[in-house]
Amino acid sequence: MEQPLVVPELAADGGFALRSWRLSDLPLVREAADDDYIPLVTTVPSPYSEPAGIAFVERQWGRATTRTGYTFVVVSPGGRPVGQVGLWLKNLEQGRASLGYWVVKSARGQGAAAAAVGAVVGWALRDLRIPRLELWVEPWNTASVRTAERAGFHREGLLRGCQRVGDEHRDMFVYSLLNDAL
Repeated sequence: MEQPLVVPELAADGGFALRSWRLSDLPLVREAADDDYIPLVTTVPSPYSEPAGIAFVERQWGRATTRTGYTFVVVSPGGRPVGQVGLWLKNLEQGRASLGYWVVKSARGQGAAAAAVGAVVGWALRDLRIPRLELWVEPWNTASVRTAERAGFHREGLLRGCQRVGDEHRDMFVYSLLNDAL
C-alpha cells in the first residue's frame, strides 16, 4: 500500500503561508459557504452546518490519503486562514496536474491568491517535478485570470461549455505552465 501524501508547509510572498487543513479552520469553511460563487465551483458545503464543515475538512485530508492531491489552507501574515489552494493529481500519469484556488471575500484584493498560487507552483515544478500545470478559469473572473497570469500561466484557449457550474455548462479559459527545468 502506498503511503499518503504529506502536505508540506510552504512560505509564500507577502508573509502568507500554506499548511494543511485543521478542524480549527471551520470558520473559514463557514465564510466560504456564505460566498455566492465558491460553493458552486468547489465542494464547500452550502448551506453551512458544523457537520458539513467537518466533512469538508475530512475530504481535504482524504485527498492526501488517497494520493489524489494536496490541499493547502492559505494563511494571512496575521495568522488568519483566508483561502485554499489545491494541486490535483488526477492526470499525473499523463504528466500534468491542475490547480484550483479560492479566497474568501473579506480577504480578496490583498495578494493572498497570487502569493499562494506562486508558492504552490514553485514547489510543484521544483520539488515534485511535474511537467505541466493547468488551470481553468471562467472568462468573466478577471481576478482569477490576473492571478493565473501573474503566476506565469499562459492562456491556451477557450473551452466552450466544458465545465458544469451550478446548473449550467460554462465556458472556461484553459491556462498552462510548463516545467522548463525538465
